[in-house]
Amino acid sequence: MEDKFCKFCGEKIPFDAVVCTKCGRQVEKFDGGKEGIVINNVANSAAAATAEAAAVNSGKKGGKTVSKWTSFALCLFGGYIGLHKFYEGKTGMGVLYLCTLGLFGIGWIIDIFGILGKPDPYEV
Repeated sequence: MEDKFCKFCGEKIPFDAVVCTKCGRQVEKFDGGKEGIVINNVANSAAAATAEAAAVNSGKKGGKTVSKWTSFALCLFGGYIGLHKFYEGKTGMGVLYLCTLGLFGIGWIIDIFGILGKPDPYEV
């Protein structure tokens, strides 16, 4: 029998498949031709949700890890021009701090205390 392709993920699936075997999305309208057939994707969705929650809870979000004390020193001495924002990889915020002198000094002061409350090292 021929194969076809899922219109959502592009995976090759059996010709008579109603649900993609890779992404689990419904690719054909189910006409209910045979009695007693139930399409249930709950197990796949639950497994995906569990894996995502485990990744979030383990702290593996793929972010950059930076030193609290380096960030604090950069904020204290150059926060009004956004040095700590550039160090954290937040270029847009760094440019904003540079143009507004640390959000008119208010953002700079808030960031000094905010960085002190973070763990060392922390993920951005």
